[in-house]
Amino acid sequence: MEYRRFNGTVVARLDKGEEIVENVKKIAEAEKITLASVQALGAVDRFTVGVFRTDNKVYLSNEFEGFFEIVSLTGTINTMNGETYCHLHMSAGDENGKVFGGHLNSARISATCEMVIKIIDGKVEREFSEDIGLNLYKFL
Repeated sequence: MEYRRFNGTVVARLDKGEEIVENVKKIAEAEKITLASVQALGAVDRFTVGVFRTDNKVYLSNEFEGFFEIVSLTGTINTMNGETYCHLHMSAGDENGKVFGGHLNSARISATCEMVIKIIDGKVEREFSEDIGLNLYKFL
């Protein structure tokens, strides 16, 4: 991975074999980012995405392996209990044009990933909601 910060924006390149979520967190911690939006595109050969079941408050995960182009990767960086919290969603298309996506658990780069992180001047914490079953925004 290599990245540069330009005022309130970080532009990053993730390389073959690197894991996306892990590297977003590394950048956020190194740059002391407490609130930001994330966008990216690229190619992956393995990824796991999930869907939250609101009826029983559990995530279902789907794992994919093969040749995939990231159609969309979007999300946020903020904090929970003072720790970096990354919330990312990804959609990726296969060689037949079928697209799969959801809440991003992990993804391994097969070629490259181009990422832009827009830093927001502020702080929004996360707090677990018993009612919903998710870590929701908590405005300070």
